[in-house]
Amino acid sequence: MTFPPGSAARDDDGPGAVAARLTRRTVAGVRTVSGSLAEAVLDDGRVVVVKRTGGAEAARAEAAGLRWLAGAATVRVPAVHGHHEGWLVLDRVTRGRPSREAAVRFGRDLAGLHAAGAPAFGAPPPGGPVEAYIGAAPMRNITGDDWPGWYAGHRVLPYLRRAVDDGVVRPAEAGVVERVCERLPELSGPAEPPARLHGDLWNGNVLWGADGGVRLIDPAAHGGHRETDLAMLALFGCPHGDAVLDGYREAAPLAGGWETRVGVHQLFPLLVHAVLFGRGYAERALAVARAAASG
Repeated sequence: MTFPPGSAARDDDGPGAVAARLTRRTVAGVRTVSGSLAEAVLDDGRVVVVKRTGGAEAARAEAAGLRWLAGAATVRVPAVHGHHEGWLVLDRVTRGRPSREAAVRFGRDLAGLHAAGAPAFGAPPPGGPVEAYIGAAPMRNITGDDWPGWYAGHRVLPYLRRAVDDGVVRPAEAGVVERVCERLPELSGPAEPPARLHGDLWNGNVLWGADGGVRLIDPAAHGGHRETDLAMLALFGCPHGDAVLDGYREAAPLAGGWETRVGVHQLFPLLVHAVLFGRGYAERALAVARAAASG
């Protein structure tokens, strides 16, 4: 089945009709990749990825985030063809193998992305919703001028409360995370301006291209502290992670003591994972909090 360019897409249409509508090309074929992803072959031979997100606002947030990252003209992201309701259409990235050279270059580019800045901590991308997402978890982009207070109030404590409500963190355990939040002004290092963050920078969202370049996907973009992206990248490991850090620090040295703050910045993604995936991540978050609180 082919889909003509500009075909009107309804909420219940499949990826072929959505791809035709948003690319304004005839779609010659569709291949299912997973329950939420498909690849559509256009009449000019290009292949696009058609993604089914969690809803219209999730698609809008992701599209706005990708465009905001692209606007920094540093890190590379797949081109966004558009979004419709809960659908998003992007260029496909042809995969390659990670290399140290690409990792160093990615580190430099990531430093450039962060340096592009944001209007405030928590600022959403232009055109992006306040009520956004990190993965499948809601994430509110409420702004603030003071990173320690903003990070505690809008990144750590909301997920801690939900984890307690869900029974993933026991009420008696929550105090150690709350104490870290109280001490954030002294634990967070020198004040820095808001950075333009990818926001969900784990290895699965770093694509190593066949052309030797790196592309980033699935952002939870917002204004934040640049060390949060780096801490997230370290949390689950990354090929040539040391080279990424070398490239980053060559372009933008980190403030002294950054190694001691990694756990503080990992509290946010660990608590998000606890909410989404359960007790194992809660235990990791509590261990990180205990180490930070005793430091």
